[in-house]
Amino acid sequence: MFIGEGFCGGGANAAHINLFMGPKTGPIGTALATAAAQPGPGHIPFQTILKPNLPVKPVTLFIAKAVLRDSNHETMTWGPAQAGVAYGMTKALLDGIFPPEAAEDWVAIAAVWVSWNADDADAVYKNNQEAAFMAAQRALTQGWPSRAELEAGLKSIGNPFYTPAQA
Repeated sequence: MFIGEGFCGGGANAAHINLFMGPKTGPIGTALATAAAQPGPGHIPFQTILKPNLPVKPVTLFIAKAVLRDSNHETMTWGPAQAGVAYGMTKALLDGIFPPEAAEDWVAIAAVWVSWNADDADAVYKNNQEAAFMAAQRALTQGWPSRAELEAGLKSIGNPFYTPAQA
């Protein structure tokens, strides 16, 4: 199993992706099938596509981390965020980030955050492109993050929703 994370952009149009991937025959394959068969209220897992009738490889299940709230949020999630994830995953495959067998034998689950206040479709698309590609790279980078990166992170811990006064 490979796990990656990517955060790009800022404010309401930022993208945050948690990526889980690996062979279809492993736990990620089981998790993908289970998630697709058991959607929760406000969270509708769906297969990521480049365009209708052209799915992403490896097969990537998109799961919204924020409950779908209104028609704008649904559009930002299903439109530009989904298209950005599709682009990032496909670019990672074509650039050789994934091993050759990943195209046919792996699956991925992308847990994707789209703000309820997102208001710029092009920014949402671009940020999700970058975050998905970054998450894919990190998932397959042995030793990421390093101990030194973790130690430095403790000294400046924080996120867009909270930064402690002292680490």
